[in-house]
Amino acid sequence: MRPKAAARAAVLTATALLAAACAGPPDGSAESVSTRTPTALERAALTADDVPGYEISGAPSPGETRNAPRADRADCAPLAEVMGTAPDDRARATVSRGLGSRRSPGLAVSASLSAYSAADARRLMDGLRTALARCGAGFGTVLDGRGAVYRDVRAVTYEVAGDASVSWTASVFAQGAPAPVHILVVRQGATIVRFMAIDLSGRAPAAASVPHDIADRQLAKLIRTVGD
Repeated sequence: MRPKAAARAAVLTATALLAAACAGPPDGSAESVSTRTPTALERAALTADDVPGYEISGAPSPGETRNAPRADRADCAPLAEVMGTAPDDRARATVSRGLGSRRSPGLAVSASLSAYSAADARRLMDGLRTALARCGAGFGTVLDGRGAVYRDVRAVTYEVAGDASVSWTASVFAQGAPAPVHILVVRQGATIVRFMAIDLSGRAPAAASVPHDIADRQLAKLIRTVGD
């Protein structure tokens, strides 16, 4: 597969995985949490100019599902929910991007920004840490009748800006063959930023990591565009 075609396929996969299982400040002051809208988050979301070397797509079409995956274990529900296009009912607004790497064909990355109340944003992060401590053996998910299994769920260190972060890797089995996945969730004020990377190339050793050029540039743009 040519690099450009592979990048397009990776973009589509990043968007689908979220559904099935990722310049200076504007004029005026940054929105408060209570008035933050999808438009404000759109201004903070990545564009092609922000991340050269990636093909980028916008939010899923209106016809696509907006549900969160359901975990087969209650303890693991926070890990499943955060991988949906709509992370949970507490999110007041969400915008998403899918990115395919031209340099690493087969690498698909998703990035999303969600606005919460400050208290709900902190609770989400606490829930993820608790779930990670309990779900290392893995868990299954179902979304609209489609199942996936996550195994070898492990917390990993990832240096990134923001007020707090949680990062973990897993192997996902969605259609029989495993694929490595890395999830990074960052809290910046009352905004939750979710990144997911999956490697579909079949390269060995099997590993996936959210590229720092995506995570760092997204968080820098969020901070200067929306603030806390």
